[in-house]
Amino acid sequence: MLRSWLPLLAVVLAIAGCTGDRTASASAASTDKPAASSPPRAVKVFQAVEARVPRTIVSTGALAADDTVVLGVKVPGRLVEQDADLGTRVRRGQVVARIDATDYKLRAEQAEAALQQARARLGLPLTGADEQVDPEKTSIVRQARAILDEARLARERSRKLLEQNLIARAQDDTAEANLGVAEGRYHDALEEVRNRQATLTQRRSELDLARQQLADTALVSPFDGAVSAKQAAVGEYLGAGAPVATLVRTHPLRLRLPVPEREAVGVRVGHVVRLGVEGDAMTYHGKVVRLSPIVQEQNRTLLVEAEVPNPNAVLKPGAFARAEIVTEGSQPVIRIPAASLVTFAGIEKVLVVRQGKIVEVRVQTGRRANDSIEIVAGLKPGEAVVLEPGNLAPGQAVTAER
Repeated sequence: MLRSWLPLLAVVLAIAGCTGDRTASASAASTDKPAASSPPRAVKVFQAVEARVPRTIVSTGALAADDTVVLGVKVPGRLVEQDADLGTRVRRGQVVARIDATDYKLRAEQAEAALQQARARLGLPLTGADEQVDPEKTSIVRQARAILDEARLARERSRKLLEQNLIARAQDDTAEANLGVAEGRYHDALEEVRNRQATLTQRRSELDLARQQLADTALVSPFDGAVSAKQAAVGEYLGAGAPVATLVRTHPLRLRLPVPEREAVGVRVGHVVRLGVEGDAMTYHGKVVRLSPIVQEQNRTLLVEAEVPNPNAVLKPGAFARAEIVTEGSQPVIRIPAASLVTFAGIEKVLVVRQGKIVEVRVQTGRRANDSIEIVAGLKPGEAVVLEPGNLAPGQAVTAER
């Protein structure tokens, strides 16, 4: 009886096994089908655009005053006025300090009186600019000339009378001697006039010197600037040359920049300079005005000086500055956000979308500025670059979103 059921049991088990295989295959097929047909991943992309940017050299340096002058008095005296203190803005020609001028006024008046006396001795008006005279027109020479003419006439009359034996020879000798004395007095008068002329010139120089010393009691600013140090106080007696204040010119300023030797060959006078200072978000502009004739052997750099306008005195001498020297005109380059660059084992690359799939492209980078990078080679304009590569893999299907 049992043996009669065995063939039937074998048939049932075979049918059940076939049914289970078909069920497993169907289950596997249903599992694989969704994976093969998964939707493409959405990624944000941007179009690589070629833009024109200037070529620059980045350097750091310090701002310096265009001129720094220690103002000192030219004449000794007591300081009676001090109008400038630390930070005071002054204009060219403005009085910064003043020395007591009483003594110098008296000296000027004394020199002026001596000049008038010298003019009077030459027969000139007490005041006036004409100081040249004709010696023959002066009173002392005219008097000597009159005496000389009288002596000559007396000598001629004496000679005629002597020829007629009307006078003694002694009288003729006296007339001859009087003529010689008159000639001597005449020449002395001419020399006296020349001496008075020289004295007049000396008195004029003394008056000019006294007036100059009087003017020097006022210490004036030689240029527009600001006081960086006060070095004397009112009431203090100062000798000639004693410092009173230090003045700096703040417009324009000098920016001194060390440029590496390998980049210095591209720097020229007139190149534009962009700079910024600590604590100030503004960007200021200047231009290169001077280049050092030598390269520093210690650090292999060339010192470059730029002139930076500073009419409102916003920038301060001595401040640290970060600068860019624009060495060339605008050139077409491709720039991408720094987040788009993938670096692995020293290899730089970006991911681009081509025909709906991710493609890995090796690139060569150039200068970096803020959050962007310059692409020198490997990327073409118009390519769709993935903004955030993340874990994307080459060949993966994606949909681009801009």
